[in-house]
Order: sequence, then C-alpha cells, then structure tokens
Amino acid sequence: MNRSPHILVAAALVILSAWAAPARAVLTIEIVNGVEGALPIAVVPFAWQGEGPAPDTDVAGVVRDDLHRSGQFETLAVSDMVERPDTQDAVNFGTWRLLKMDYLVIGRLMPAGNGYRAEFELYNTHSQKRLTGYGINASAGDLRALSHHISDLIYKELLGVEGAFSTRIAYITAEGAGDDRSFALHVADADGYNPQTIVRSAKPLLSPAWSPDGKKLAYVSFESGNSSVFVQDLASGQRRRIASFKGINGAPDFSPDGTRLALALSKAGSPDIYVLDLDSGNLRRLTDHWAIDTEPRWMPDGRSLVFTSDRGGRPQLYTLNATTGATERLTYDGDYNAGASVGPRGRLVAMVHGRNNDFRIAVLDRHNSVVKVLSDGPLDESPSFAPNGSMILYATQYGGHGTLAAVSADGRVHQRLSVSEGDVREPAWSPILSR
Repeated sequence: MNRSPHILVAAALVILSAWAAPARAVLTIEIVNGVEGALPIAVVPFAWQGEGPAPDTDVAGVVRDDLHRSGQFETLAVSDMVERPDTQDAVNFGTWRLLKMDYLVIGRLMPAGNGYRAEFELYNTHSQKRLTGYGINASAGDLRALSHHISDLIYKELLGVEGAFSTRIAYITAEGAGDDRSFALHVADADGYNPQTIVRSAKPLLSPAWSPDGKKLAYVSFESGNSSVFVQDLASGQRRRIASFKGINGAPDFSPDGTRLALALSKAGSPDIYVLDLDSGNLRRLTDHWAIDTEPRWMPDGRSLVFTSDRGGRPQLYTLNATTGATERLTYDGDYNAGASVGPRGRLVAMVHGRNNDFRIAVLDRHNSVVKVLSDGPLDESPSFAPNGSMILYATQYGGHGTLAAVSADGRVHQRLSVSEGDVREPAWSPILSR
C-alpha cells in the first residue's frame, strides 16, 4: 500500500466512497483496556430534594460513566452500594473502606429557578477528609453538561490534570451507495451523546478542525466539484468559503489565537503550506518546494507548525517556522510518518506511523526523539489529541467497518467508539469549552 502524500487526497476519497451508513445513533464507547491499579471510587446516586419526580438525567450516573470511561478509575456499581448517604454526617467511612473504595462522591440535586442546582463533595475514605466540593447551577436542558463539569473537577482533583469530559468531538459519516451516497459532518459530546449534524453534502467532506474557542469548525468540502475550505459557525450555522483555488484546498488548522488558518494549497503547482489571515484575507505562502507539503498543524506557541512532506523521499514530519519559513525534519523512525496532532504542551506529537504497510498511531516525544507505538493497526489514521493531552482519538477498522478509537498518551487505556451501523471517520477533538 503506497501512502505517499501524492495520493493522500485520492486515498481519502477512496476510503470515503466505501462508507455505507450514517451515524444516526449515539456513539457507543467501550473500554477495551483500562489502567492496572485504577483508582477505586464510589459515586453515590445524588439525592433529589424537590417536589415531584426527579429529572430524567442521572447526574451521578453520568459522572460515574465519565470516570469509568477514562480508564483511570474503578467505579463501584450502584447495586453494590449498601448505603446511600447524601451528606457528610450520613457517611460511614468504614463501610466504604470495607468495599475497598479509596474515594467517595456524594451529592444532592434540587430545583433552582428555571433549572437545577447540584451540590457534591469528594472524600478520601481513609483520611475521611473532604477533598473538594462545589455547588453548580444549570438550566433544565444542561444537566448532562453540569454532570461532565463535576467529572472534570473530580478528575483534576485526583489526577492533577484538567478533565476533558466537557469537550466535544467532530467526525464524518457517509450513507447510501453509488449516486445516492451522501456525507455528513457531526458534532457530539465527548461521551457520544447529543450528536448534531452540522452539514450534509452529496460530495465528500474531510478534515474537520476546531477553532480554539470551540465555536467554529473548518472543513473541506467537494460539493462544488473541486475541494474548498469552509469555516462554519456552530451556533448560527452560517459558513464562509475561505479557500477555493485551482487544485487542492485542504488540511485546515486554526492558529492557537484563532486569527489565522494554516492550509495546504496547490494553486501554484505542488501542494505547499500557506497561512490565511481570517480578518484581512491576506494569504502568505510558507513553503515553496517541488515535493508535496501538506497537513500543517500549529504548535502551541503559534510561531511554528508541524507538517507532512515527502521531500526526503518518503512521507515524514517536519517543523516549520511561521515567520522565516525555515524547516527541519522531525521524524526518522519508520517508513512513513504523517498526519500530526500536537499535544497541548507541544512536547508530544501524535502521528500515523507506518512500517512495512502496517499503519498505527504513535507519539513522538520531542524532548528525547523517542517514538512510542500506541495502537494495534493495521490501518489506523487521523489522530487527534484531547485538549488535556490524556487521550488520542483516531480512526480505525473493526469488524469490517470504519470506527473511532481512543488510546491514552501512555498507551495503557484503550477505548472503541462505534455506532449501531455504518462507518465513521476523521475525528477531531474540541478544545476545553468554557462554562
């Protein structure tokens, strides 16, 4: 299998044309492998303190699922909870130690204006110390978002890392066959719930990329026959065609400050890296090489990028100074390294790592140049770092269908994300969304 950048676009279209069905259902997330020695934690059902029936959303259940899905926590089943305290005075810490729980979460849910208020506390069952606790208000339709926020607070308190449960993921699906084929760009919560269709097209859609504020998506569409790059506002649905030159218009990526978009354009011949100022429309060419330069990805400093090029004979990753245009080769291990996703601190770079026609997700540590393979292959692609750097989302094949998977940056936690039928591809993880 030849994975040269000369055929990257063609190969993407071949893959897309083979898809058969849309993601009509919620993305289902399955833990394939978790962390050995995951932290034992009990999340007790929150007490309802209102008149009438409790809301349909089980706040504690969403928190419990979030923590379990991360692979970092061993959660206790509700059926195994012999007590269900909702205040500190009602907690018998000895009971939870007998259940081998190191941590305990209790809480309450109550009406608040036109919405709800959730109050929770996190305890260490051995020291009996209250580690953290908050009261959080939310509208009636935002209880799942409130639940994810609680999960983020617990995750940060116990692991020292920002949680990513309140984020979203974008992905591409397709349905039908032949002349009836159609494509769609979707956005869903990080746990697969609340899927929304952003755009549908009778032609392929590719390369979704989030703006740093999480309010816009850039993507590639072939709806006019040739590739074009659009930027779409998620709230209003308004979109703007920002690149539709002759030849290839692809691989958009927002700069960290959201003012610029890196692109791969072939309007002057072979594909090169350009940067577009989104306010002024000024387009600046950064590379000018006979080889294929594509897939630009910004570094967190906003002054440099990583991109894919075959200028050395095979696809490899290079760094690019956005001011001077100076380039430097970044990867040497393997026959093929492409499709970079840069971690939030810039030290780790995820990529598609190929050797002997076997393609897997790997991470390069830029401090020591060590490459670590994380996935099983043989046709893994499109890595996307979680905004907290803990996980990498990517596309793969399972059971004869295209699906999504995720792996922790250390390779210990593996997840599989799938829909009830059909294929899904091209994932992109959103930034951490402000509340």
